[in-house]
Amino acid sequence: MSGQKEARETVLRLEDLTMQFGGVVAVNNLSMEVKKGEIVALIGPNGAGKTTAFNCITGVYQPTNGRIEFQGQTLMEGCPTGRVAKSYAGENAGKYTKNIHHSPDEICRAGIARTFQNIRLFPGQSAFDNVLVAKHMRAKQNPFTATFGLNHKEEKRMREETWELLRDQNLDGFADYPAGSLPYGMQRRLEIARALATDPTLLCLDEPAAGMNPQETLELSDFICKIRDQYHLTVLLIEHHMNLVMGISDRIYCIDFGRLIAEGTADQVANDPKVISAYLGMQEVV
Repeated sequence: MSGQKEARETVLRLEDLTMQFGGVVAVNNLSMEVKKGEIVALIGPNGAGKTTAFNCITGVYQPTNGRIEFQGQTLMEGCPTGRVAKSYAGENAGKYTKNIHHSPDEICRAGIARTFQNIRLFPGQSAFDNVLVAKHMRAKQNPFTATFGLNHKEEKRMREETWELLRDQNLDGFADYPAGSLPYGMQRRLEIARALATDPTLLCLDEPAAGMNPQETLELSDFICKIRDQYHLTVLLIEHHMNLVMGISDRIYCIDFGRLIAEGTADQVANDPKVISAYLGMQEVV
């Protein structure tokens, strides 16, 4: 089994990723990789730079330095200038020579979908329409067919696939409900269903258990594993709920002040003195 894991294709690779805002380095030379079919967690204390890393991966931010590769293709590459080149690039200065930045929609089309720490549904629209809108990203149409209303078959296909997604997530009974009227846990599942509608290879979940009660969190753990297997996904997860992280993650990366401090299995990371120190705020672990 271990040999099979080692042979897995690398889906996502971050190489010396750095993101600086003025004098603040939110992500500092972060390198990590995610293999095909894995559930990988990125953890760390509040303000550690986890969501900033997500925003770089999904095109919201252009990294100050470093490279992001997805399925062997360079999505992002930063060429450092000014203070970051002198202070933070170090031995990596001159290593990254291109400025490459794809927009969030281009990255989504490439196969990376995400959810958000704060739910970003269209609250006044129905649950059905919230999922259907994501289907349009891969619609097979052109300006001519769109202008003259010749997309009936394509629209029918997208609507059928939307119903199928809602049924798979046990949301079909709430298809006509405004998304904002659904219970919190159900809204989380709807947001994930909308991400799945883009037909991703990599699903990035930003604190999906935030605001959930213990029972909802337990159900979410099973749900993430289910969709990983059902849709043949690779999952990158940010989460503060350690029971969920330790229960479903194949590997875990922990960052603090934007810098990687530990990586490994759940047991390895949970027992790492640097991780314990970062979460408990101690200067030294005895």
